[in-house]
Amino acid sequence: MKNNRLKQLRKEKGVSQIDLGERLGLSNASISRYETGGIEPNITTLKKLATYFKVTIDYLVGYSDER
Repeated sequence: MKNNRLKQLRKEKGVSQIDLGERLGLSNASISRYETGGIEPNITTLKKLATYFKVTIDYLVGYSDER
């Protein structure tokens, strides 16, 4: 996943890692690791993130620059 995209979207929306994790049923540690590239989210998590931020999965993973 393109690390900066998730962090950028989260900051644009004004939510913390903890808040995002709670809203999506994920730990804030997982959100942190997604943002730093420590782990990659599975397809279910990518769908949740894309839906929450109203962007495409392609945008999240860096295949497209169109949200």
